[in-house]
Amino acid sequence: MNPSEKKDLAKSIRQIRDTFKVTILLIEHDMGLVMDICEQITVLDHGVIIASGSPAEIQANPKVIEAYLGEPGDALAQGAAR
Repeated sequence: MNPSEKKDLAKSIRQIRDTFKVTILLIEHDMGLVMDICEQITVLDHGVIIASGSPAEIQANPKVIEAYLGEPGDALAQGAAR
């Protein structure tokens, strides 16, 4: 999806949630979208739950960072930090 479509999707999800007072289960790999609209996030790594919490808690969770960016000494993690 392009950025405009992602904005529209986020708006639609919020509108449905707020209008109908329902919980929405979102399975998504676009972390920008997830962090923007989710109040509670559960992160899986190869089918195993490694973290659960608010967007801020997830962003700071060492297990999530390691699973998605590599360990601090890894080349991938160093490249992502730049």
